[in-house]
Amino acid sequence: MPISVFNPGRANQRVRPQGKSVTRNAIGEEIVTWTDVVTDTADHCLWAEVWPLKGREFFAAAETQYAADVRFRIRFRSGIVREQRILWDGEPYDITQVVDVGAGHHTLEILATNGVRNGR
Repeated sequence: MPISVFNPGRANQRVRPQGKSVTRNAIGEEIVTWTDVVTDTADHCLWAEVWPLKGREFFAAAETQYAADVRFRIRFRSGIVREQRILWDGEPYDITQVVDVGAGHHTLEILATNGVRNGR
């Protein structure tokens, strides 16, 4: 699929970007909590186009050294980074790559993998 700009007419999924914070309890164990990054919408979500990657697209994503099994495309928004995750359809997706598509900061393309990696 060629990379293009965000099309709000095709953005029919709600996704929730979340940031990780780590604290320690009284005996020193790490406590991981996830907080919503988006706070300027009522449901803390953004509209996105979502494509599960399969076959050739999956392997092309893997060749860029970022394994991914889903692609999210959202309107450009600063502050979305690899250290975060996306909740989509009740499932966590770890962000593997964030790409500012084209000039003018119009579209973000986010590659992500389902589940938890490296204890995140």
